[in-house]
Amino acid sequence: MTLRQAARLLEDCDYPLDCGTLQELHGEFSIEHPEGSESLGAVLERSGDSEFQDAMEAQLALYGAVGEAAIGRKGYSDRDPDPMGTATDVVSF
Repeated sequence: MTLRQAARLLEDCDYPLDCGTLQELHGEFSIEHPEGSESLGAVLERSGDSEFQDAMEAQLALYGAVGEAAIGRKGYSDRDPDPMGTATDVVSF
């Protein structure tokens, strides 16, 4: 499943839920990304949260704890013409 699908999966739970219960319910699902995959349970374990009050809190923890391999190109920005900060002209939209 994609990261977005994993986030939607978290919407179907009754909150508040502790991290362990959420891992028992959905931890076996695999989140696929360009560099491989990892289990939803492993990602939630890295979140550091012990309890989630609602789906949004669980989703934010998921997005914050997903592994480095899932983010794509590090330092990439489609809003900055030169991500290294050496551009001389400022581009304004």
